[in-house]
Amino acid sequence: MERGGSGYWSVFVPGAGAGSRYRFSLDGRERADPASHFQPLGVDGPSEVVDHASFHWDEGGWKGLRQTEMVVYEVHAGTFTPSGDLASVISRLAPLRDLGVNSLELMPIAQFPGERNWGYDGVFPFAVQNTYGGPLALKMLVNECHRHGMGVVLDVVYNHFGPEGNYIGEFGPYFTDRYRTPWGDAVNFDGRGSDHVREFFIANALHWFERYRIDALRLDAVHAVIDMSANPFLRALSDRVAEYSSQKGRLFGLIAESDLNDTRAVSKGEHGWGLDAVWSDDFHHSVHALITGERGGYYADFGEVRHLAKAVNEGFTYTGQYSSYRGRSFGSPSARVPKDRFVVSVQNHDQVGNRMLGERLSRLASFEGLKLAAGLLLLSPFVPLIFMGEEYGEDAPFLYFIDHRGDELVRAVRNGRKKEFEAFEWETEPPDPASPGTFLASRVDWEKRGSGRHKTLLGLYGTLIRLRRELPSLAIGTGRVEATALDEEKVMLLSREAGGDAAFAIFNFSRGEARIMGRLPEGKWARAIDSSGKEWDGPGSLLPASVEANDQAFDMALPPLSFALYTKEGH
Repeated sequence: MERGGSGYWSVFVPGAGAGSRYRFSLDGRERADPASHFQPLGVDGPSEVVDHASFHWDEGGWKGLRQTEMVVYEVHAGTFTPSGDLASVISRLAPLRDLGVNSLELMPIAQFPGERNWGYDGVFPFAVQNTYGGPLALKMLVNECHRHGMGVVLDVVYNHFGPEGNYIGEFGPYFTDRYRTPWGDAVNFDGRGSDHVREFFIANALHWFERYRIDALRLDAVHAVIDMSANPFLRALSDRVAEYSSQKGRLFGLIAESDLNDTRAVSKGEHGWGLDAVWSDDFHHSVHALITGERGGYYADFGEVRHLAKAVNEGFTYTGQYSSYRGRSFGSPSARVPKDRFVVSVQNHDQVGNRMLGERLSRLASFEGLKLAAGLLLLSPFVPLIFMGEEYGEDAPFLYFIDHRGDELVRAVRNGRKKEFEAFEWETEPPDPASPGTFLASRVDWEKRGSGRHKTLLGLYGTLIRLRRELPSLAIGTGRVEATALDEEKVMLLSREAGGDAAFAIFNFSRGEARIMGRLPEGKWARAIDSSGKEWDGPGSLLPASVEANDQAFDMALPPLSFALYTKEGH
């Protein structure tokens, strides 16, 4: 190879083309291309040239999706279907579309070691995992998603590289020892040589948009993207993606996962990073603590209805006040952030999989609790995210699994998992992450959705999603939203209004019957859903089918762990 400027090297190889395999020689060490688009033999094999122009796109006139319309469904490609690859996901798109899902979110698919992994141990950020089917399978899936009217969100990891097959540091100053992340060396976003490191990751984002027509990227753990420069990497990335969106005439989005409750992530202007949305863990923690009663670890900061009401009203619960779990003040004010900038969930890969035994909410709560969680998620004013199988009460665990080759590395992962759970004081041993059985136990059983209470819960999710779509008052990020906590009764009232349309909901977190007295705005209100109704396999509704209010007091009773939605008649 010939030396170029700024540490770049290049060579022209006559006859090389699609399917050609190659390596680089670094002082006699053979290494795959850090920007490889395909690793057909895994992280230790050669890179392969991919002809992206040869794929025939037929997306049915897909023009993209507005953030205010999104209903997101998170999938781990390896455990979502029996064959565990991207192409097999296609067969499940139609049922998801019929449910009302319009955005498929894929956990990381960048090439990782072995055959089994969550994806956060990736070491080739541009390459589609070989055991998932490689580049062609991803293009086929995205194409079919768009034909079904569904967008695709891809989870990408810009804060660290996995421990096995990680040779990129031999090619340039990609890492820095000035910072550390929980997963190893920090990426060099602000030191010497960082201009080209930043460009590597910006090019990666554009790669997924341009070559695979991905609609949005979910940026993993942006709190571990450490950059003290005057123009932080995340802002530079946002600017470049906005420029690319303008060129293409449609939005390509950036969604942040952050552990900081930092509204700079979605703030525009000189002091913000300008990303399109951010995950709100506070919403999840509030719901989980109320429904399960857990108070270990970070759930120590939650458990009161007021915590959830604040999350609904403002996006975050902790907006600068003291956090007992962290032992310090935490978060930034979020009340003025538009509601569509928050992505919320009652289950996701982190909150399920980072439990020692990977229990889903279906293992921790009653059936009534699952319905209550569904109501909270889908009647919230935020972008909802459903974790695969949640919609029908999947009860298989989602465990942490790896397929590393070195015994020492596997031992380190096992010990790290044990240490991670110390704050929760769980009195058991975590399943072996390296065991194939751990991976197999995490597969969803899609057939469950067709019978019994699984089918009932699926119907409730579908009905709630349909109401979100049909009623202006329940749309994402629009109109008036007011959540009121009645902590003594363990009840939350939610009032929503937009464009003359109005709705109100009552959520009972008590293990006993709750009696609520209050006032409704003038008009006639019809009961749209009561989770305790017989049609939802509940004990039976205690609520009237309709309520007429002329600023008069009402008196209502709700069974334990239930919710009800009323809509204003005439709209």
